[in-house]
Amino acid sequence: MAKDFTSRKEDYSQWYNELVVKADLADHSAVRGCMVIKPYGYAIWEKIQAQLDKMFKETGHVNAYFPLFVPKSLFEAEEKNAEGFAKECAVVTHYRLKTDPENPSKLIVDPNAKLDEELIVRPTSEAIIWSTYKGWIQSYRDLPLLINQWANVVRWEMRTRLFLRTAEFLWQEGHTAHATKEEAIEESEKMLEVYATFAEQWMGIPVIKGLKTPNERFAGAEETYCIEALMQDGKALQAGTSHFLGQNFAKAFDVKFTTKEGKQEFVWATSWGVSTRLMGALIMTHSDDEGLVLPPKLAPIQVVIIPIYKGEEQLAQISEQALKIKKELEEKGILVKYDDRDTQKPGWKFAEYEFKGVPVRIAIGPRDLENGTLEVARRDTKEKEVLQQQDIASKIEHLLENIQKNLYQKAIDYREEMTNKADSWEEFKIKINKGGFVYAHWDGTPETEEKIKQETKATIRCIPLNNKQETGKCVLSGSPSTQRVVFARAY
Repeated sequence: MAKDFTSRKEDYSQWYNELVVKADLADHSAVRGCMVIKPYGYAIWEKIQAQLDKMFKETGHVNAYFPLFVPKSLFEAEEKNAEGFAKECAVVTHYRLKTDPENPSKLIVDPNAKLDEELIVRPTSEAIIWSTYKGWIQSYRDLPLLINQWANVVRWEMRTRLFLRTAEFLWQEGHTAHATKEEAIEESEKMLEVYATFAEQWMGIPVIKGLKTPNERFAGAEETYCIEALMQDGKALQAGTSHFLGQNFAKAFDVKFTTKEGKQEFVWATSWGVSTRLMGALIMTHSDDEGLVLPPKLAPIQVVIIPIYKGEEQLAQISEQALKIKKELEEKGILVKYDDRDTQKPGWKFAEYEFKGVPVRIAIGPRDLENGTLEVARRDTKEKEVLQQQDIASKIEHLLENIQKNLYQKAIDYREEMTNKADSWEEFKIKINKGGFVYAHWDGTPETEEKIKQETKATIRCIPLNNKQETGKCVLSGSPSTQRVVFARAY
């Protein structure tokens, strides 16, 4: 499977693109910049979605669904948000096609079917949601309002890459309303913690939790919290954001509530989201030159059992035992596939499941039936061992836990290796060129931030939460600074 596969060192971008397609995760669409998520890739997304949805509901949130289309007047209501997304908007202007009189085999836009008001295809849903909340919120008794939606959005990207940046993508977006500023900030921080926990405990990806600078905030937010991860090529990837919106959207859409004291006040708002970009993070954090590597908690197939046989009689004998083992594993909640296809040889199957990142492979042949053994191979380290079939379900359960921990530890070790400090401009440029996170002093001005970005292509990924206060000088301007921030080149 991997013989014609580009290596990471040879061309990391090409390696990623080939891996997504060859591992059957996604494909390019007939629509420029859009993707088709294939069943194997969608199965991973469903596991991401299911776990996050469970975590959202455990924190008191419920799901709803809002329209794909946003009237232009509503979209314009919050100026900063509208301005921030304007360049990425797809706009619907007409509602009907008709046959071209000069060429009956073609359709053209019917000029008589122009919409009275243009519709924006949602790049994000604050406008349509907050215009709805105006009718839902009247009293303090209606708060907090904790709603999430699973949806698709459209942002008309010019340079696209499967999962990482596409014109249409899938995501979830939480939109909550609160009676006080303190409650809204607490909500923003709580959801950031949910994202960080999910990234680390399910995806096996260590993240830095922090605040975005004013330059990098979500359009219309007063504060943007984020989790930042480091990919194997030394570039950072923003894996999730949670926004404290203040009262900006409440004021734009006149969403007020009556307090216990009978006063009218604007509500306080948050929004937060992650997208199919997490799929890109998952691929780039763990995978290798032999293909995909998946953490067991998110693998659609956690264990594959492959029979080694000659003739139908042997296959029948092996299948009887293999299906017993499959049942034992499934009783432990393990996702198992028994691949007894006779259209491919075992060696081909080994390569296929290795490339698709299946965490554990079990091979069983005639000798294993005689000896009561199995050959067990783990995808993360490529190690193989022969295990007794007795109590195999507990052994495999333990092995899957070990693989999950190992992938996370490996990612932490890499991040530590690729994290540095810089105290001068020359040192900063050298270390940024090597990739990874660079902790450096910044004078707090947007002008310096922009100049560093222009000269090195590095951005401030975040100001870490609970950041250590440390007197120093900005690496570029030399002006006083009280803390280091995290720089990196990013996706």
